[in-house]
Amino acid sequence: MCPSPPTVFDFDVQELDQEEREAKATLRAMDPATAAMGSLLPKLFELLHGEYKLQKGVKKDVQFLEREMRSIDAALRKVAMVPRDKLDDNSKIWANDVRELAYEMEDVVERFMVGVQGFEPAANPDGFKGFVKKVASLFTKGKARHQIADAIKGIKDQVQQVADRRDRYKIDDVETTLLAASTMVDPLDPRLMVQFKDQRELVGIEGPRDELIKRLAGEDGCVSRQQLKILSIFGFGGLGKTTLARAVYDKIQAEFVCKAFVSVGQKPNLKNVLVGILLRIDKASCHNVTLLDEVLLIEKLRELLTNKRYLIIIDDIWDMSSWDIIKCVFTDSKCGSRVITTTRIFEVAKEAGDIYKQEPLSPGRSKELFCMRLSIGKSKSPYHESVKISEKILQKCGGIPLAIITIASLLASKPVTDWPGVYDSIGFGNEDNKEVDTTRKILLYSYYDLPYYPRLCLLHLGIYPEDYEIKKDTLIWKWVAEGYVREEPGKGLFEVGERYLNMLIDRSMIQAVERPYHSIIYACRVHDLVLDMIHFLSEDESFVTASNSNMTSPRTTSRRLAINNEIIEQDGSVANMSMKQVRLYSATMCHFSTLPVLSNFKALRVLALEDCTFMGSERSVKPEDSPYHLNYLGRLIHLRYLGFSDRLVGFSLPGISMPLILEVPEEIGDLWFLQVLDLGRTGIKKLPQTVGRLTQLKCLRFGGSSMEVLDCTNLTSLEELQLHLVSPDFLKGLAKLKELRKFSLHFEEEHGNMLFKDLMGHVANLQKLQVIMVTCRHRPYPQPWSDYTGSVTLGHLRHLTVNGLLPGLPVWINSSCLPNLCHLYMELTAMKSQDMEILGRFSELITLTVLLYDYMAFPNAMEEGAFPKLRYLELKNFNQPRFVLGAMSSLECFRIIIGLEGTNGWDFHSLVNLPRLEKVDAEILGNTTMGINEDELQAHESLKQAHASLKHAVEIHPNHPALKLQIYHS
Repeated sequence: MCPSPPTVFDFDVQELDQEEREAKATLRAMDPATAAMGSLLPKLFELLHGEYKLQKGVKKDVQFLEREMRSIDAALRKVAMVPRDKLDDNSKIWANDVRELAYEMEDVVERFMVGVQGFEPAANPDGFKGFVKKVASLFTKGKARHQIADAIKGIKDQVQQVADRRDRYKIDDVETTLLAASTMVDPLDPRLMVQFKDQRELVGIEGPRDELIKRLAGEDGCVSRQQLKILSIFGFGGLGKTTLARAVYDKIQAEFVCKAFVSVGQKPNLKNVLVGILLRIDKASCHNVTLLDEVLLIEKLRELLTNKRYLIIIDDIWDMSSWDIIKCVFTDSKCGSRVITTTRIFEVAKEAGDIYKQEPLSPGRSKELFCMRLSIGKSKSPYHESVKISEKILQKCGGIPLAIITIASLLASKPVTDWPGVYDSIGFGNEDNKEVDTTRKILLYSYYDLPYYPRLCLLHLGIYPEDYEIKKDTLIWKWVAEGYVREEPGKGLFEVGERYLNMLIDRSMIQAVERPYHSIIYACRVHDLVLDMIHFLSEDESFVTASNSNMTSPRTTSRRLAINNEIIEQDGSVANMSMKQVRLYSATMCHFSTLPVLSNFKALRVLALEDCTFMGSERSVKPEDSPYHLNYLGRLIHLRYLGFSDRLVGFSLPGISMPLILEVPEEIGDLWFLQVLDLGRTGIKKLPQTVGRLTQLKCLRFGGSSMEVLDCTNLTSLEELQLHLVSPDFLKGLAKLKELRKFSLHFEEEHGNMLFKDLMGHVANLQKLQVIMVTCRHRPYPQPWSDYTGSVTLGHLRHLTVNGLLPGLPVWINSSCLPNLCHLYMELTAMKSQDMEILGRFSELITLTVLLYDYMAFPNAMEEGAFPKLRYLELKNFNQPRFVLGAMSSLECFRIIIGLEGTNGWDFHSLVNLPRLEKVDAEILGNTTMGINEDELQAHESLKQAHASLKHAVEIHPNHPALKLQIYHS
């Protein structure tokens, strides 16, 4: 007999409404201590209050789970606030158990949701076939509800055990540990040791010290020198900021009546800081100073410093609130007083007004410091005994003094023959060495000062190999898929993730990689010291297991597995091992002969392959038999991120072309939770129509050539869309994608004109757009697109690329329609003089590239003050560029591309009107032969004249900008 569907729990609607409001308020207010818990709690809420028709007993169990997990989450938040090394073993074990339990619960809940939701309603519910489908759906959903009931009963017992252990181990008492950790002065605080370092041990300090002293002296006349000046030394932990500040202090303190050097720290007691300044300025006035509060201390200090020339160093500031209070002390009596702060947080440094960015040591200075540390207590340095390995070790240290001192102290006790082993180890290993411990301590100060989710984002970087350039956009979307980016009102997930990335950069935890002159951070790198800290923490917390050529087999219990620089064979362990618990599988710079067997994964959230090579097969195979076919993709029901991005190269044999992945199965539409689908360069020709069902998709990148089947009308969560070729029908649904932040589209020439008009008509409705990139495939003689004459007002647009011929500057490209435009690239058939006036009024424009289809004179009708922020200008096929005095005052790089016929009569003398010019880059497109006939001789003479004019222009320019001239022969 067929089982009847489960009984629906009968509840009071008003009670549910009130309960739902309270639950939503709790969700908005909470700040989860772990990504696992932060991802689980909203799903328990959805399970309770969504249309899942839970049985009465199951609903009560889920309510119990939600209450208990919120209570556990509160305890976890306290645990997360305490540095890992300050926690007792019971707290660590308990936290790890909770994390694993949360993972298991989330998997169960998601499987139930997919099981209940993943069935389409019958097309004709009144027909016999529709009746059969409906009954079958009820049976399947009923089975899913019975399964969730059984699973939740088992989890309920585990949760009860975890809650009991929390009480038994007094986990909530870690708050006392946190208080003690924040108030106790660490006897091994590295800042204290640095302040009193022997000056003879310092290397390369003289140049930075003298530059800072020169800045402090003031070069703007007597008035400037007498005013109070505040300068901030900013840089990465371990660069020597405190050492430099101490060197400056020791050199000039005799010139000041009052002086003080005090450290603030991560969790400062500001009253103690103020008392410290007071004690150093006037000990006699410190009678009963402990009775004064912060306000009275500030008043007393201001009284003492008024009409005095003082020098005060405020070392190691971590937050704005502390600085806002401390700076109240400083009065300006026009006595030439100076204040120096040190910080590793850029936002704090900016408040000082003048920033000195501490740079790493040069290779020569690094070697000097390395040898000095090695030779302490010895007659000579052993550097010469192993020059090659020493240079490799120094390169790994990256010029950071603390790293050099640490590694040198570690090597000093080892024979030179052991040095290669030290270099080959990840970071500095787990050596029992005081300097190694000091290095990690300094970095951990920064780590524990981060908010919790940016901490997880930093730990995630442990999946990448050393010195790898990590693409910004790809990284942020991985953070989103992992659940490390939390939604904020009015902001997209990518925007929040970008703020996390900037936070890590501003706090010097990662290094930004910028495109020169563009003010665009497109990637980042992780210094080896920070990567060592990440690996240390990841191993301690079982966060990521990174496999490389030195590891024969990764741990099979890992939740996140990173494979770097490996060859993945079809019969290898990495390709075929059971990975049912793995949530992230990342491969970087690997060589594959087969994709991982997807059926081995049960809980996978992220599948990412970057910069990998795929080796083909000599035999012809069916798509379903290809080693690169995505078999079983539909079984990865938890998948959030599927990415095969950037520089993936297929392997071709004579007569055989092997794309990386032959096709994407229809089952991809069953991946309910998929947020990122990145198939930029994979050889896939088309996407199945089922991609249109992925309603949670945030990012879609596809470089295939057939897009006519994709219906995007339901993809309303999309924030980023990159498609290679689109059809007219595709644009019909574009206006519904209200969350779009970035899109890149390619058109065929035959549809280009019509598509461009349709596109611009839809774009006006997408008010969150920040980036638009439109490209049309050119034929030998492309026809210009007709200008779109409608209104396109986009207040958030920052980047606009129109890579297709326009008849002239469109009417909607002006500062009133696009007030925040920073980067503009366009191809035109003609340009009027007033066009430069229009473009010059863009107050935020940083880069401008204009390519003309035919030569024309450069319009010089610019107003004084035009292009105030422009740093990069690129022109193609322009004659006679003339730069007006007072315009383009921030231009640093000028690039010109011309043909030989366009070099006649060139005069570059007006370059002198660009006060910040640093680089001139010229490309001249010529013929394959020269010097044969009179025309070619004339062209050759024109080239020489153009070169001479350019050379003379940069020689007479006050900045003497770098000149690069390249000639390309067609």
